[in-house]
Amino acid sequence: MTYSPATQDQLLAIRVNAGIEELAQSERFAAAEPDMVEAIVEGVGQFAAGEWAPLNRTGDLEGAKLENGVVRLPDGFEEAYKHYVEQGWNAIASPGEFGGQGLPFTLACNVLENLGTANMAFNLLPMLSVGAIEALEHHGSSELQQKYLPQLVSGAWSGTMNLTEPQAGSDVGALRTTAHPIEDGEHAGKWSIKGQKIYITWGEHELAENIIHLVLARTPNAPEGSRGISLFVVPKFHVKPDGSLGARNDLRCVSIEHKLGINASPTCVMSYGDNGECVGELVGAENRGLAAMFTMMNNARINVGNQGVQIGERATQQATDYAAERIQSARAGSGDKEPVAILEHPDVRRMILRMKALTEGMRALLYYTAGQTDRGTLGDEAAKARGDICVPLIKAWGTDAGTEVASLGIQVHGGMGYVEETGAAQHWRDSRIAPIYEGTNGIQAADLVTRKLGLDGGEALIGFLEGIARDCSDEPTLFALAGDCAGVARWMREEASLDDRLAGSVPFCTMMAVLVAGWQLVKQRDAVAQGAAPALAATKPVTVHFFLERIVPEAAGLKASAIAGADLLYSLESSALLA
Repeated sequence: MTYSPATQDQLLAIRVNAGIEELAQSERFAAAEPDMVEAIVEGVGQFAAGEWAPLNRTGDLEGAKLENGVVRLPDGFEEAYKHYVEQGWNAIASPGEFGGQGLPFTLACNVLENLGTANMAFNLLPMLSVGAIEALEHHGSSELQQKYLPQLVSGAWSGTMNLTEPQAGSDVGALRTTAHPIEDGEHAGKWSIKGQKIYITWGEHELAENIIHLVLARTPNAPEGSRGISLFVVPKFHVKPDGSLGARNDLRCVSIEHKLGINASPTCVMSYGDNGECVGELVGAENRGLAAMFTMMNNARINVGNQGVQIGERATQQATDYAAERIQSARAGSGDKEPVAILEHPDVRRMILRMKALTEGMRALLYYTAGQTDRGTLGDEAAKARGDICVPLIKAWGTDAGTEVASLGIQVHGGMGYVEETGAAQHWRDSRIAPIYEGTNGIQAADLVTRKLGLDGGEALIGFLEGIARDCSDEPTLFALAGDCAGVARWMREEASLDDRLAGSVPFCTMMAVLVAGWQLVKQRDAVAQGAAPALAATKPVTVHFFLERIVPEAAGLKASAIAGADLLYSLESSALLA
């Protein structure tokens, strides 16, 4: 269960796929000089391996526990979080005026990658805080920003997002939590919040001094559905005018879920206003809450895709170590009949290489997406559109691939992988939530074939594909896949019904993600050939070749499913499916 940071591959992806040196030429990101980048990547890797990774197994075995309204974590978590705050890792990409370092989002992604590979459940705490910071930075008033952002940026306070209710899963417009204006008294001008939210990650804990909940609620006479939703900031403890903490707000954790994995992450049922005294403050305009929350969710979707990279890296490291140590049987193709490490057997080699190729492909896609997002921040609208297109790709394919890699890790271990004592099963159990939250992967694929397919009248996606095709003219499998993706996109725009598009959305999303990942891996391979990362000179060409020859053709084979239409899905009545 040891963890060695993938520093060299991360630096390669940050330089080649995110283009950090180009970003550093801008005034805003000028501090992202090579020495600074290396110091951050190496430093957070060492911190994660030294302080967060040792807590991963105890967090899984002991988990978070709710005792008399207080969430308790295993020994070591409080100290590790304290050191995380003291070393400033939470502030990497936050605005300087609130105590942040103002560095590119790309580097914040790297912080989360290392922390999450070390301890995925623990890493959900800062991941949600990063999203809360972004929502308040873009949509909060100056007063709210001054009140909440400095402590959120430092990590002294943590943040959450509160969308889901028992009757309203992905259909956020069906929520029932209410907000009524407070007209007099100490909190006049604020709002009285009442309702219950479920699946609130790190909704209650003792590691941060305060928890800042971002809560979706409906105001009086608001329009029905998602058009009538507002966003409120609801602190665990009231904040006094001088910034110090006051009395506890009227909110509580009712229970924490008993889950398949991420056991150290308290997934809370939160109740607001049991005594009619829960106070919140409006973020942005009334009835515009969903737009503000989507700022937070867009950030979170990239970071959830990052979790695919995290769990893939951790599972691959453990499986490779085990395969190198486990001696069993002679290699079938060898004249030597002495037993060898299972790493020498062809099928184990296949699995290990697949795990490595998928993980490196996810990482390449992650940092390309982050780099385009940073360019969008600098005002590059074309890059922003490319980043927007890539968000569902990294979230959906990244988490699906991460789960596949974790499953392969169990398979490499054989029967010992199915036994909890090796820890291999934990990676798969932890991974399985990622395709579900922040919008299920089916929702991500639907976003790709509706909103993202229509960006700039459809030209953004087609232009993106044409650019990839030009770049990949010397790579037959990628060039063909780019053409297949363009063909599917045109069919969906010009011929398919909405049902047809949605029926083919998941295979199309996979095709697109593998294409972009493969394209970015080729850029890595070429950079390594030119001396960019000498430590990867032996491995990178092989993993990229494996990706191009084994994984890209699989994606191309999905074209038939992508354009099959919806008729077959509805050829049976619902009652027949229940028979």
